[in-house]
Parts: sequence; C-alpha cells; structure tokens
Amino acid sequence: MQTYTPVKEGKVREIYDIGDALIMVATDRISAFDVILKNKITKKGTVLTQMSRFWFDYTKNILPNHMLSVDVADMPEFFRQEQFTGNSMLCRKLEMLPIECIVRGYITGSGWESYKKNGTVCGITLPEGLQECAQLPEPIYTPSTKADLGDHDENISFDQSIDVLEKLYPGKGKDYAAKLRDYTITLYKACADYARGRGIIIADTKFEFGLDEEGRVVLADEMLTPDSSRFWPAEGYEPGHGQPSFDKQFVRDWLKANPDSGYDLPQDVIDRTIEKYLEAYTLLTGETLA
Repeated sequence: MQTYTPVKEGKVREIYDIGDALIMVATDRISAFDVILKNKITKKGTVLTQMSRFWFDYTKNILPNHMLSVDVADMPEFFRQEQFTGNSMLCRKLEMLPIECIVRGYITGSGWESYKKNGTVCGITLPEGLQECAQLPEPIYTPSTKADLGDHDENISFDQSIDVLEKLYPGKGKDYAAKLRDYTITLYKACADYARGRGIIIADTKFEFGLDEEGRVVLADEMLTPDSSRFWPAEGYEPGHGQPSFDKQFVRDWLKANPDSGYDLPQDVIDRTIEKYLEAYTLLTGETLA
C-alpha cells in the first residue's frame, strides 16, 4: 500500500497530494489568536469537514467549488483508515489566491473595537450610533492577506487587494478582486438567510478561492464552519452586548479570561466546545453526527 505524507500543514488542516487531486484532512487541533492550542477537540475535524460538505453542496449553483468527495472509498487505500474517516475531503487542485475574503454582517470582535475608536471597520466608515453586535445595513467586505503559519493576517483595503492580485496576474487584478468581493457577499447573504431560518445568525465568516485550469474562480478550503465563522443563536439575540456563540469564540473568551493558561484548556472547556460545534452542525444541516 502506498503511503502519503502531508505536503502542507496548517494550524488545523493537513493537505496530501495524490497526483491528480488533493486530500484535505481537518484534524482535531484547535487554534486561537493564531496559536495552536495544546489540546485536541475530539471529532472537531469531522464537524468541520461535514459542515463544509453541506455548504459546498448548498451553494454549488452559485459558484463551483473544489469538493469531489468526502467518502474515503473514493480515495487511495491509505486513507481508508479510521483516522481519516469523516474528516477528509477529496478536492480538485487549484491555484489558490492569496486573499482571505472576510465578510461581516454584524459588528463585533475587532470590528467593534475599531468602530468605538473612530467609527470605521477596516477603513470602511459605518453609520453613527451602532451598538455592539448590531446588524449592519449591508454586509461589508474586509479582505486580508494570508499569513504563513505563526504570522498574523493583515487587513487590507479593496484597492490593496487589487494591487496584490495585479502583481500576480497582470491585467486581471481588478477583475479578480471584484469577483472575490462579489462572490463573498453573494455567498454570505444566501447562507446567512438560510441559517437564520434554522435558528443561527452568521455574524461574519471568511472564504478562500482559487483558480482552475481555465482561470475561473472556484470556492475552496473550508466553508462556514465554527472555525471560520461566528455563529450566534437567533433566539434571544439582541444588540448592545456580546452574544453567546456556537463557535470557537467560546475558547477565545476563556483564553482572554485566563491569560496565564499557556494555551492549555481544561477538560470542561474542551467538552463544551465540541458540544457547541455539534449543536451548530445539527441545527444547520438537520443531520446528527455519530
């Protein structure tokens, strides 16, 4: 049996090259503030992969995506092991674009801190008088650069995203930047409307895109998971204060409250985190993970 080793390891994902395709494995690692924590969250990788599968299926008529299969029977024999079952995705190879496409439908987190200082989020001026966690009149697109492991992503303006892409694709930077912005907003609106009907507010999220062999923009990486998004319960939502969450904000909040933890979570925080992830998965998909 041929064995494989990852060609790339991120904070959470491992990527394997099998020749004509890639296999993306979501591990049970968890990161916060760009640091990989010492703990693993059991079955977290399965939630991330299966939630991405759901959203890729849901949005495939809006934009093509890189997913081919999440069934290990469609993968080389090496991946038909328990450690890869449920958390692995067979993907098309793409040329990934170096922009994190962030969309914010509500004002929270670093956006709220910025707004309190000068009324802007990532350089975008917002209406006066917004409360914490208020819904924005329209979602805003706030791209960032993709940092290497251990570095921090850097917020950039839309015009700066054009410059980044123009350097790589002369004559196409403006077109690609506009497509990333427009696809990001369109995907967010469609999925946020669906999620609201299932009892979840998607406050913000990030998407990543690549180019296929014909130079067409394709959705890639993960999609609308608790790792890449802020999920709030719709029931009881009211602006003016922080919201309970179904995502790793729960972990971030604990780390902020325990600055001497050394990024080591207690077991009850680990247990409650996976409970939050599983609850969000069931609410959004109507499915229950074994």
